[in-house]
Amino acid sequence: MSQTGKSPQATRWMRNWLVLMGLLVYAMILIGGATRLTDSGLSITEWDPIKGALPPMSDEAWASLFAKYQQTAEYKLQNAGMSMGEFQQIFWWEWGHRLFGRLIGLVAMFGLAIFAIRGWLSRSLATRFVILILLGGLQGAIGWWMVSSGIGETTRVDVAPYRLATHFMLALLIIAYTAWLWLDLGGKARPQITQPIRTVAIVLLGLIFVQMAAGALVAGLDAGRTYNDWPLMAGEFIPHGYLGEGLGLRSLFEGRATTQFNHRMLAYIIWILALGAAWAFRGTPLKGAFIGLAALVSLQAVWGILTLMNAAPMNLALLHQAIGVIVTLAAVRLVWLTGQKA
Repeated sequence: MSQTGKSPQATRWMRNWLVLMGLLVYAMILIGGATRLTDSGLSITEWDPIKGALPPMSDEAWASLFAKYQQTAEYKLQNAGMSMGEFQQIFWWEWGHRLFGRLIGLVAMFGLAIFAIRGWLSRSLATRFVILILLGGLQGAIGWWMVSSGIGETTRVDVAPYRLATHFMLALLIIAYTAWLWLDLGGKARPQITQPIRTVAIVLLGLIFVQMAAGALVAGLDAGRTYNDWPLMAGEFIPHGYLGEGLGLRSLFEGRATTQFNHRMLAYIIWILALGAAWAFRGTPLKGAFIGLAALVSLQAVWGILTLMNAAPMNLALLHQAIGVIVTLAAVRLVWLTGQKA
């Protein structure tokens, strides 16, 4: 099946479209991170894909939205007495996040339609682009599934951490898939490599995906704002509260001490493996790719420590997330380079 367009011009336009899509998704990930860090995600209590694209236009509309928010546990237990001005601040973050998602959908659909009209798509490419768009649609549905966990009969003052992690990981999968399609369309020759190199590359990518999910759980629980000493946690290697009281194995997903400890340990494993791989494969054609990934992992690890020791302020935490996405894309590229020639 053809992995490129039906002409060099078609391929160039489709690759540019994929770059635009990737940049939009990257921005969306960071907007989502800011929405979480500002506790804005529950400010809109309904999912209305059509009418919800318009912001409130009158005092009555604002009052209605605020009244609905005042029924949430987040308002009652955490933000009681919030002013309209304070509500509007968190509303605009969530509304902007949703609007940006709609924009990405329009860009995706418009691009696919143009390519189809011009006859640039092979059956293989059409299928892969449709899969990309369907993943985006699924992301919107999962976004509401996440928000709904903090609405209605619940005592949650935030969305469920595992739903937040699912939402984030699907976004990461979408940007990774976009990058893979872009690489495929480039037609770049891939070097001959041995199976051990490919295995290490795949293991690194898998561990990085797991680590990003672990980081999403830490963010969802605000666990980065606890245990802010390093390299120990409250003076201990394994914190005393590793298994949260009454949580048992659920601590893996709901325990602040557990999720932060696991996030730390995974970081050390990935860091050591990335540095070791860069050294072990320094004489191979993928020397540069392994060194680049090791450098990015090192930067991310150091920045993560800095973020932790400063109790995860918004600017440091967002940059930590931003670097993490770049690390993931570098690992995706490395695995692509180890694949068989198209």
